[in-house]
Amino acid sequence: MAGYEIAIDPRVRVIGAVERVPGFIRAVYGWMAAGLTLTAATAATVAASPTFVNAIASNTVLFWGLAIAQLGIVIVLSARVDRLAAATAAALFIVYSALTGVTLSFVLLAYTGESVAATFVVTAGMFGAMAAFGATTRRSLAGAGQFLFMGLIGVVLASLVGVFWHSDALQFVISLVGVVVFAGLAAYDAQRLAAMAENVPAGHVGAYAVTGALALYLDFVNLFLSLIRLGGRRRD
Repeated sequence: MAGYEIAIDPRVRVIGAVERVPGFIRAVYGWMAAGLTLTAATAATVAASPTFVNAIASNTVLFWGLAIAQLGIVIVLSARVDRLAAATAAALFIVYSALTGVTLSFVLLAYTGESVAATFVVTAGMFGAMAAFGATTRRSLAGAGQFLFMGLIGVVLASLVGVFWHSDALQFVISLVGVVVFAGLAAYDAQRLAAMAENVPAGHVGAYAVTGALALYLDFVNLFLSLIRLGGRRRD
């Protein structure tokens, strides 16, 4: 009826937001698990195919094209999450997970299967413990997040230097710092997402869940890579 407005008790909005939290968190971790599963399956498939491996290893343009495509997807998902449909965000995350599997196939070829499996278990344990801590602690990790972000930039820059300057000592330091940074980010992102869950716009829950999954996925994958470079056993 024109000119008639129904007053809604603010407590109703609060209850509705709180009720969305468990579903949002389940969606985030569900998408993360799906992404990791797809990445592992893709990496195993590519590593088992000499044709795929040779095509990527012998084509520098293709290799860097994969890296640029991954970076582009991360930027799009992070910068346009409030304008993306849930289906679009999900499709981008699926593509990103598959592309990451292609690049990680070389890790499967460089390290023994036992080393990869053991490192995955250790990574899962560390990630789970840090994420649980971040989600349950009452202490704000915002300050630590700023410090960890600076550490992340340092790791990225040092990794770029490592591409052109091969040094075992540098790689060791990068891997050691990477373990600290990405384990810390797992706790920080888990806390950030738990807080975000209550304020996600109702019409964008799906897209935000996928973007949240991407953040945790990146923490997990980079923690895994840091650990395997630090203590993984290479093939002869």
